Amino acid sequence: MVTVAFPVSCEVAFDYLADPHNRADWQSSLARVEDVDGEPRVGQTWTDVTKPGLRPRMETTELDRPRRWTERGTWWRVTATLTLEFAATPTGCDVTATFEINPLLRRPALWAVRSDLRHAAARLAA
Repeated sequence: MVTVAFPVSCEVAFDYLADPHNRADWQSSLARVEDVDGEPRVGQTWTDVTKPGLRPRMETTELDRPRRWTERGTWWRVTATLTLEFAATPTGCDVTATFEINPLLRRPALWAVRSDLRHAAARLAA
């Protein structure tokens, strides 16, 4: 689990992070996002196109604006789940990420999630 402070409200952070169209702006491993199925909602799907060329299929599995959002990604036999929880603070909000994946990949994945969330917070501060 990692927590990153955002200098914006829960609603602003939630809307930015939950929209797949914004992903390549803040997620370092992505080249682009393709096949986005409509607006953010439970059941929305898209494909993350990573810089190394992997193409996990993604799906929003939980959306409780502006409190909690969960996605599931599947690539070959690997399935990963990312949950973001949003909590108001006096200066904006805290975003807490919980990540489930094969235990061997968990530590590097959490490091990447922390880095990406810090990048997103900086983009929203600008």
